[in-house]
Amino acid sequence: MNKIYNPQPETWSSILKRPTQTFDDIETTVKGIFKEVQQKGDQAVLKYTSLFDGIVLENNIVTNEEIENSLNLVSEDLKEAIKLAKSNIEKFHTAQISSKIEIETTEGVICWQEKRPIQKVGLYIPGGSAPLFSTVLMLAIPAKIAGCKEIILCTPPDKQGKINPAILFAAQLCGVTKIYKIGGIQAIAAMTFGTESVDKVYKIFGPGNQFVTIAKQYATQLGVAIDMPAGPSELLVFADDSAVPSFVASDLLSQAEHGKDSQVILVTTSQNILNEVEKEIYKQLKKLPRKEIAEIAINNSVLIFLGSDKNALDLINEYSPEHFIICSNNEDYFINGIENAGSIFIGNYTPESAGDYASGTNHTLPTNGYSKSYSGVNLDSFLKAMTFQKITEKGISNIGKSIEIMAEAEGLLAHKMAVNLRLNKQKTNKYQP
Repeated sequence: MNKIYNPQPETWSSILKRPTQTFDDIETTVKGIFKEVQQKGDQAVLKYTSLFDGIVLENNIVTNEEIENSLNLVSEDLKEAIKLAKSNIEKFHTAQISSKIEIETTEGVICWQEKRPIQKVGLYIPGGSAPLFSTVLMLAIPAKIAGCKEIILCTPPDKQGKINPAILFAAQLCGVTKIYKIGGIQAIAAMTFGTESVDKVYKIFGPGNQFVTIAKQYATQLGVAIDMPAGPSELLVFADDSAVPSFVASDLLSQAEHGKDSQVILVTTSQNILNEVEKEIYKQLKKLPRKEIAEIAINNSVLIFLGSDKNALDLINEYSPEHFIICSNNEDYFINGIENAGSIFIGNYTPESAGDYASGTNHTLPTNGYSKSYSGVNLDSFLKAMTFQKITEKGISNIGKSIEIMAEAEGLLAHKMAVNLRLNKQKTNKYQP
């Protein structure tokens, strides 16, 4: 790993640069596939599934028989683990339900806000070398709690044209309505436009590689909302002398094994911790089945020594990590001072893995610095806040004159007239409070 000592603030952006491509690098590919899916529907989707996933399929839909067969392929231990995670995720997201907000802003003017579910949502579940059945829980559970009517799921097939059984088990357990064997850019395009077999959705959720992330961003230009730009995984750990080096190293490796374009960073005020964590990383790395992937990610990552907690916090807020672990004697300073992070993990016994699977919080989080402006997925991600108002005759008389004056000042006389007609009606029909 690269070790950097007391970098100056003007160098932070360069040393913390993510190992990702820009939109310009791959936009031609994304736009070309979107255009073909829009024009040719399922035919184009199947073509790109063959090209990118190496399997020729007759159709994209996962049948009920495939789902039923998959249930026998998931071990009882894994089923129980998934059910425990589901319970905790349900508890945390159910607690986010908010009640109707109502207020009389002026006598006779009643305003309220209610939340209604997004009717049709699409969930993208990464497959490939690490089929993320945990992401099914993170997306389908809040969608179901919110009351979304249609919850469709796209995930890439393996070389035999099958979906990982744990993904199908989790989807069936959490109320997904339709499952498709589609991955990558073509999955996002299919959910954006709709095809003969895939329903068009109103909002797309889920993480993915850089191509999926750019495809989601492009979908927003075509009238479909997305949860956030959620690309390659990243983790920043702050650790001082109170941290356990082996724990810190394991957390860094847990994110590095996600993919070659993942990024992990250690920020520390202790040179001893920096050196010990580095030793532990290479010691533990040898034991990983995904060593080759993790090793490439580690080479893109850095160990940073800074002389004070303040400098460390300033750098962390500038970087805006997807995941942020705090292992510090001064943890309250970092808890109270962190402004930009997707999800925060506090203390030596709070591994990031807990949030990935079973503690209850959501693991679909903004990456690439987007935690400066985006929240991670939560219950509200699947809801729309709608406002209502009802104004009585007394109410319009109380605010009508102000509306007329403001409308006239903006040159919008039809706006003024809409109020003026009502006020004049009151004058001709004596108002009875």
